[in-house]
This record gives sequence, structure tokens and C-alpha cells, in this order.
Amino acid sequence: MPGAETSLALYRAAALPHTDPMTALDDAPVLDKTGLIGGCLRLPVTVDAGRLRREVEGLADEIWDSPGDRVGVHRAAGAVFLRGYAPAEGDKPIQDRPVLDALPYCRDLIERLEAPPLRCLLARLPGGALIPTHSDLGPYFARTLRIHFPVISHARAWMMCDGLTYLMAPGEAWVLNNALPHAVWNAHPSQARTHLICDYLLSPALQDLFSRGERNLGRRVEHVEQEITARTARRAVRA
Repeated sequence: MPGAETSLALYRAAALPHTDPMTALDDAPVLDKTGLIGGCLRLPVTVDAGRLRREVEGLADEIWDSPGDRVGVHRAAGAVFLRGYAPAEGDKPIQDRPVLDALPYCRDLIERLEAPPLRCLLARLPGGALIPTHSDLGPYFARTLRIHFPVISHARAWMMCDGLTYLMAPGEAWVLNNALPHAVWNAHPSQARTHLICDYLLSPALQDLFSRGERNLGRRVEHVEQEITARTARRAVRA
């Protein structure tokens, strides 16, 4: 785990104008996410849920990638990238996308955490859809931390991480240990679940935020675990 001086130097370097954040990523250490987070950790961050929802709902439908435009385990979800590009699009720069200019509150949330942001996107999972169990592996994911800001959700939108199930509600902010096996099931037949998701480099401010977060909020929910396990297995057979 980097010390405070190392983290602060990385934050300042990545925050400089015209600095390629991937350069800072190359210098960032591999993180002990389980030590930092556990599975999922609810952060002491205040989010104006109504403002965030209104802003995102104002986006035109044609801005969203359809689920069929995506690949891999995330194929079920539509997306709008606000910073950077999907990994499947290749080695492209991680910079603000033009759509972020229309989303000032999303920009405020991204920048409020005082940590260098990398890829950020809106992800919309339709009713009944599932993102199967997987882990995010590779150098990028080993050095970054993934934070979820729920935009539109309900009591049947389940996040499962390392065997425990979490409910993430609008108005909250959560960090997900995406190095552990995790999955999402939107069990509502018609209501979509939309999150703002952003990856960050560790900074002293972010490390302090994690130290004040709420842990041990996951629980075993048998029917969620069974559904995710069964549908993940069926997908593996088809692949």
C-alpha cells in the first residue's frame, strides 16, 4: 500500500493540466483492495439523488450504446462513456468526452472525491438483465478503485460481491472491490437500474474516505445467489 507522500505525489501529477492520466497509472502501485475495501464499502458522501437522476434522464436515447454494442460480461448493459472509452475499443486516451459538458452534476461528483479519475461511464441495466459473475483483472484494474453512484435503482437491483449481496440506493456512493468475483442482477421485470461508475487512482483524500466508510453491509440472500450462479453457468456453457 502506498504511503501518504507517494499517494499525494501521484494525485498531483495526475491532476496537472495536459497530463495523460495513463502516465500516472503506469507509476501507481498495485492495490490491496481487500484490505482497503473488503467487498463493498458505503462511503460518507452526500449525493443529491434527485438532481443526478434528472440530469441523466435528460440525455437523449441515441447517446446510449445499446446492449448489443457491448462485449463480454457487460453485454447486457447499455452505456455512455463520460471519460475514456470501453477497453474493447483499444488503447485510447482517458480524457473527458463531450457528453460530460451536458452533465455538470456528474462532473461535480467525479471531481469531488479529490482523486485522479480515469474511465467514467453511465451504465444502464434493463429489467430482468444480469451481468454474470466475473473479476476485473489486468494492470489497469489492479491499480484503480471503482466507485458507484446509483442514479436510478430499486429494492430488487442486487449487487453480489464475494458471495455477499448488497443493495445500493440513489443518494449513496459505494466502492466495489472488482478484483473479487462480482455480479449484478436486476430482478425487476421492467425497471432499469442505472449507475454512474468511475475508476480512480488512490489519493490521501480517498484513502481517508474509505477509512470512514460503512463496512459489513453485505448479507447472504439465497435466491439471489442461486439465480446469479445458475445464469452465470448457463452463459459459460453457451460460450
